[in-house]
Amino acid sequence: MKSEIDNYVINKVRERRIELNMSQAALANELDVSLSFIGKAESGRYATHYNIKHLNLLAIILKCSPQDFLPKKPL
Repeated sequence: MKSEIDNYVINKVRERRIELNMSQAALANELDVSLSFIGKAESGRYATHYNIKHLNLLAIILKCSPQDFLPKKPL
């Protein structure tokens, strides 16, 4: 089961990915993970989530700051 912070981060990544018109497949390719990893991360049915290394790479790929994926206050 994903934690509240995991879900928050995943939703922020998804929002940014969609904002940039990037597909899950394109993101998976850039992040060097499988398409199923992205699908599972964005699904509520799996425990798959991003780690700190992923967040740093996602920020590079999605042209933003890693802070953009985190809440301003603790959840």
